[in-house]
Amino acid sequence: MRNLTAEPAWQDEDLGLPLPDAPHACSVCLPTWKAIVGYEEGLDKVRRRMRAGYPRFFRHAVVERLFAAAKAEVAGEGEEVIVLATRAAVQRAHRWVERHAETAVRITSFHGLQVLVVPAKAKAVADDYWRFSGEIVSSRQAQDFFDGNLREGSKSHLIVRALARFSGAEPGDQFVFASGMAAVTSVLRALPGLREGKKTLQLEFPYVDCLKVQNLFGHGVVYLYEAAGESFDEALQRIRLGEFAGVFTEAPSNPLLRTVDLQRVAAACAEGATPLVVDDSAAGPMNVDALRYADVVTSSLTKWISGAGDVMAGMATVRAEAPLANELREALAADSTDSAPLYVADAEVLLSNFKDYPKRMETANANGLALATWLATHPAVEQVWYPSLTTVENYQAVRRKGGGFGGLLSLVLKAEKKTPRVYDALRLSKGPSFGTTFTLVCPYTLLAHYHELEWAEGCGVSANLLRVSCGLEPFEVLQAAFEEALAQA
Repeated sequence: MRNLTAEPAWQDEDLGLPLPDAPHACSVCLPTWKAIVGYEEGLDKVRRRMRAGYPRFFRHAVVERLFAAAKAEVAGEGEEVIVLATRAAVQRAHRWVERHAETAVRITSFHGLQVLVVPAKAKAVADDYWRFSGEIVSSRQAQDFFDGNLREGSKSHLIVRALARFSGAEPGDQFVFASGMAAVTSVLRALPGLREGKKTLQLEFPYVDCLKVQNLFGHGVVYLYEAAGESFDEALQRIRLGEFAGVFTEAPSNPLLRTVDLQRVAAACAEGATPLVVDDSAAGPMNVDALRYADVVTSSLTKWISGAGDVMAGMATVRAEAPLANELREALAADSTDSAPLYVADAEVLLSNFKDYPKRMETANANGLALATWLATHPAVEQVWYPSLTTVENYQAVRRKGGGFGGLLSLVLKAEKKTPRVYDALRLSKGPSFGTTFTLVCPYTLLAHYHELEWAEGCGVSANLLRVSCGLEPFEVLQAAFEEALAQA
């Protein structure tokens, strides 16, 4: 197995390599700008080399095999399938796909799993549900299915216990899911205002799917891509008037690492009896105490908590004093056990990975701060986004005592047209996701917003933005890699 901290995957020959080099990797090497474009354009010469990918976007080979087996057994001519883990998930998918595809679909059991059978014309809609709901079947679950060892039970309570010292929450207020997006989707569904037909509000430019989930599974979203000035004041007033089902934001945001004035937002939410939902994935719970202001905190455990990049998981944490705490707990408890539970084998891997989280996070924090500080003064760099440089006062308000600024940063070059050359020359592992023990770089906007680049630019996010997730390499290694690559600018 390749040690990516010592031998990064960055050259064309590494295209499609699982990151990490492991059977259940959650990322994949996309080493060149051309490979990124080819992947987004669906070019066969790129796609056929892909041996892994982010699990909600790219089905692992054994999950594809599971879909194929289900299709062969339960689907008829002209029908396609998606496989889900539970009855509650497939029933919800059934209602959603029928409504959005405007066609009849059906449910059938499949040897301990559930299958939604759809006409071929509804396949894209069904795939959207699987991707955006986050209620996926993991590659370990699929492998156990074929090995005749599909397991029952849960170890999520052990994850809750392990994370309690960072979150500060009681075990009964924390709920573990099959993915971070499943946690977000569950929180959205739990908002009472959603049943009244209210829209949600998104503050700051978010991770792409957080916005899409609110549109797909809610009643639409009002979006303020920069929470500042008169537009922010107006949004606060609308919150006070109770206009929204919930307010969503990230602390800090991904990829711009900005933090809103959570104190003002929380006060407005309290006045308007509107739940505030804050995602802490970009920095992690060791660094930020989002529960200080939020009614619910969502977290991707796939990232810094796991560190290894080989397991998907998510969490939602309810603030005990939140006005709607009891209602939120009830809904999240049901979803975390009935709709999108974390498969027991994945829970075991996550628990093992988590053991060195504090030490890993300290190193990532140190590397992130040192790299951001150095890059900010580099003559080839136009701007760096990092919590020590970006909306600093707002970040400090949510920063945990003893916490750092995280290992995630973004940058753009002064000569943006030279970004592809710099990216191609960078001797660090390159691909989607973040939070791994090895440094991981990607042209974030190109990957996340390829078909809406003008829209992203209009929100202040350059098509040439590079996002860096700092790993455990010595800082001198990271500095040397960037110094060499930036010489191309």
